[in-house]
Amino acid sequence: MSGYPPHRPPYGYPYGEPPTSQSYSSAPYGAPPPGPPQSGQSSSGYSGVSTPYSAYSAAPYTSPSDPHKPPKDHSYPQSSAPYGTPAPQTYGGYPPPPSAPYGSPFAALVPSAFPPGTDPNVIGVFQAADQDGSGFIDDKELQTALSSYNQSFSLRTVHLLMYHFTNTNTRKIGPKEFTQVYYSLQNWRAIFERFDRDRSGKIDSAELREALLSLGFSVSPTILDLLVSKFDKSGGRYKAIEYDNFIECCLTVKGLTEKFKEKDTAFSGSATFTYESFMLTVLPFLIA
Repeated sequence: MSGYPPHRPPYGYPYGEPPTSQSYSSAPYGAPPPGPPQSGQSSSGYSGVSTPYSAYSAAPYTSPSDPHKPPKDHSYPQSSAPYGTPAPQTYGGYPPPPSAPYGSPFAALVPSAFPPGTDPNVIGVFQAADQDGSGFIDDKELQTALSSYNQSFSLRTVHLLMYHFTNTNTRKIGPKEFTQVYYSLQNWRAIFERFDRDRSGKIDSAELREALLSLGFSVSPTILDLLVSKFDKSGGRYKAIEYDNFIECCLTVKGLTEKFKEKDTAFSGSATFTYESFMLTVLPFLIA
């Protein structure tokens, strides 16, 4: 098993280009902007102070006897709102515009149909699992349906699959989502077997990194170690993950990256989240 390749791509999801570097002046950090000296300043732009900025004065900084120290201003209001509450805005005296409601993670799933050209075997597996003919199957029915193709998954992995393809936590999927799950699992299975070169049924850190790269995700060694530690069924002893947990790992990396990209509209590798949207992004992956 090989180590990291000599020419590693930059960490993070590989889309877009980094922002162009802006020009900086040659002046040292913290230097004043160039310009003519003001009254009372030396030609360097600062007044002639003989002691350095960080030198201690004769009296302590917090000495109450200093007659030149202005009193603290306690006139500004202290907010008693809990953490995460948006700051009030006045909008120039007009009432603020109505805010868009956050999408409910338990929104009802819209009924769907099998895409044209779906393999009849896939349709048959779904219909066999949908015993009540409702057009939906729940988490345990999906777990049973997938096991018929010699793919045994934990309920947590099944929940992540359902969340990823429905974007809800209702834990039901329809024909369209089931078809997407089926073909995605085929693709991930092929990737797992390609990088499981010793046919041990497990892939180690180096192989996991290559597998994630093939899916379009470049993660740092630190994140890679965290992923292996999280998804190694031995608790980190073997530093390798099996197929079931490989799917769970891919779903976590893929899902979080896609949620991040929704906020990173400039494709800069940076995004701003409100407290609420951050919680709604991360929690579904924790409670699956």
